[in-house]
Amino acid sequence: MAKEYLGEFEELVLTLVAALQEDAYGAAISDEIERRLRRDVTLSAVHVTLYRLEDKGYVKSKVGGATKERGGRRKRIFTVTSAGLALLKAMKETRLDLWSMVPQLKIS
Repeated sequence: MAKEYLGEFEELVLTLVAALQEDAYGAAISDEIERRLRRDVTLSAVHVTLYRLEDKGYVKSKVGGATKERGGRRKRIFTVTSAGLALLKAMKETRLDLWSMVPQLKIS
């Protein structure tokens, strides 16, 4: 099996799914990206990425209950799978290893 790579935005969305847990749905992820990273993002870009991650087996989804605040519409809630969590761990280790090579980032 070939090693799977994620693009930067896929990694960001997957990380937020893991971080937000039961609140990981499209609008919440979009809001976090805009608030924390000060980066404009469309809701459709987040949804496309979530579905792509689901196709790859890194997240799974279920439909939540309808809410009055959403006009009776239901949210699709995403959760990270064990494969997704393993990928995030591997990516974090790789990034930390690479960052440790940068002399300006080393802690004295």
